[in-house]
Formats: sequence, structure tokens, C-alpha cells
Amino acid sequence: MSGGRTDGRPAPPSEREVHVYTDGASTGSRGPGGYGAVISFRRGETVEISGSERETTNLRMELTAACAALETVGEGHTVTVYADASYLVNCMRRGWHEKWRKNGWLNYRKRPVANRDLWERLLEATAHHREVRWKKVKGHSRTAGAHKSGNDRADELAVAAKRRVEGTPTTDGNRASNDPTSSRSLA
Repeated sequence: MSGGRTDGRPAPPSEREVHVYTDGASTGSRGPGGYGAVISFRRGETVEISGSERETTNLRMELTAACAALETVGEGHTVTVYADASYLVNCMRRGWHEKWRKNGWLNYRKRPVANRDLWERLLEATAHHREVRWKKVKGHSRTAGAHKSGNDRADELAVAAKRRVEGTPTTDGNRASNDPTSSRSLA
């Protein structure tokens, strides 16, 4: 997709804006988990992705959702990521990752940063975009909000992916593999 331009010029900035809603789900502190993301392009197109792992944590699934979404969106966009994971949003907004890198990927307690592989993957995916903004949303809220439907749908995708890897039938009765439902990169 070229942002609707056929004359070779880059798409106007407003056409390069993308909104991403991410969520992760897992069973217990360690076990089967899934992630989901809803990617909404300014032109009206929406892409949903999800995937799962047999042995994981909720934080790994939250990070994986953000990584997969940013990797799916083509390069050069201004992306706003909406997530209900405070740790993820705070790290990216407050620049904790910069201190971790400077300290050889050690946290303030001088211990190795958990999930370093995913933090590095996330930083790499973030670097491919014009700008990535991080917004904290209230997860699983009963009250309506501006981003409730996107967050709720990402949660549904994550839970369905987790159930598939557990072997629990989803609401549509399907059992699927661990592969993401969509892994294509979009411009």
C-alpha cells in the first residue's frame, strides 16, 4: 500500500498515522499465553493479528503484541500504541530502556532485565517508524471510553489465541496452530 499516492511522492503525514491496540493473556504466572493486536489505518483499513506460546508469561505476551503490531505496520508511520500494560507503557514513555542499555541490560537492582530479547525486538521495531507514541488505557473496564472497543477486541484476540494453544475450543469452535493470524507487513 502506498498511502493512496500514485505520483511517487510520499503520503501526507495524516495518511501515515496508525492506531494500534495491544493486549496479552496468559494462564497463571507461567503457562500458555496469547497476544492480540488491532491495527487501524487512517484510510479505514483494520488488520487483526494474534498468536500464542505454550510456555510464557503475561508480560511476554504484552510485549510480543506490541512487537508484532509494529513489525506488521510498514516503515515510516506515526504509530500510537494503546496498551493496558503499565510496565510496557511506562518503560517506553519514561525511557527506562535507555538506562538498561547503558547499564548492560541490568535493572536498578543490578540484575538482568527480564525479557531482554523482547525489549530489544520492540526497540528495533520502534526504530522503523517516524514516531511511536505510547498511551495507557484502562483494561477490561466496564465503562465506555474512547479506546474501549479497540482494547476489548485485542483482549478477545489474545484470549482466543491462548485458548487455541491450550487446546480449549474458542467461541467459534476452532483449534488452531500457534501461528499469527496475520504476519504481513503493511505500508
